[in-house]
Amino acid sequence: MSAPLREATIEMDAITDNTRHIRKLTGAQVIAVVKANAYGHGATASAVAALAGGATRLGVAEIAEGLELRRAGITAPVIAWLHEPGQSFDLAAANRIELGISSFDQLEAAGAVAGGDVAVHLKLETGLSRNGIAPSDWGRVFAEAARLERIGHIRVVGLFSHLSNTSPADDRAALARFEEGTAAAASAGIRPEIRHIAATAAAIDLPETRLDAVRIGIGLYGLSPFDDRSSAELGLRPAMTLRAAVAAVRRVPAGTGVSYGYDHRTNRDTTLALVPLGYADGIPRQASGRGPVVIGGRRHTVAGRIAMDQFVVDVGDSAVSVGDEVVLFGDPTLGAPSATEWANAASTINYEIVTRIGNRVPRRSA
Repeated sequence: MSAPLREATIEMDAITDNTRHIRKLTGAQVIAVVKANAYGHGATASAVAALAGGATRLGVAEIAEGLELRRAGITAPVIAWLHEPGQSFDLAAANRIELGISSFDQLEAAGAVAGGDVAVHLKLETGLSRNGIAPSDWGRVFAEAARLERIGHIRVVGLFSHLSNTSPADDRAALARFEEGTAAAASAGIRPEIRHIAATAAAIDLPETRLDAVRIGIGLYGLSPFDDRSSAELGLRPAMTLRAAVAAVRRVPAGTGVSYGYDHRTNRDTTLALVPLGYADGIPRQASGRGPVVIGGRRHTVAGRIAMDQFVVDVGDSAVSVGDEVVLFGDPTLGAPSATEWANAASTINYEIVTRIGNRVPRRSA
């Protein structure tokens, strides 16, 4: 039986198990981050799987992503934290989407929502130099947030920040700044339900950063955030397996050029297999000549340049036929290459490898 032309299989049980594992490890609430279509895994299905594993909240970047979850019937708390300049928060509030607030202007917009009672998480800048309320603005923002809470326009549900993962010392320094901000907020009368600063790496390695909740993204999908430890070593199981079917096979003589620019020329009589995935599908062109695949239980490497829709594998004398399954990455404990191997081949990170898989690749829940 032939494999699908191209397909990403998502093991939803893996997402559930990973969530349960991290919840047990950290002893904190888990905010399951399903932004960017759940790092390429499918937002709605991944959210359901994470909630089944004990996640208590969902995290997205944009309000539109939160509205997608609501349209799918998901009722769990959702926080969205990246907003357009001048964005109205009425639709978000009407759909009970909690707002990450990074500036005084955003706080004013939240307080102006008709009907009030908007749930917000105040984001503090603690050293990452991205969005977040600067320490110089903490006093003004906290005072206004407390006033808006007293008159029933908002509810300050959380205080949060983000770590750089530069070093334990840098992350502890950021945590110290966050604790200063938490104390300043308390002095203004703000006492949130939850404080959260740790993503997957800190949640695993720096127990003091776990606080009330941890925001888990890459770990949810079973990938390691560390260069020196695999998913299996962390007790995680990769959820995505990317596969395709061999689209063409040809026998060629020594000296045959392969793909654009003839970066690869065969050094013997050999067999070439064509794989119908390319950079339009999110396969990084930077992995040309280096990306690993498994065909028929044997490992091979991309030969020559990855094109928009396809790449070639030199399989030597292996018996390969049209329709045979090609596994690009999946769970290494089952013999598949890992997303991290593809990341190393492309000089990037495994987060990017799974997140960039395009819409032309169907997702199938398993």
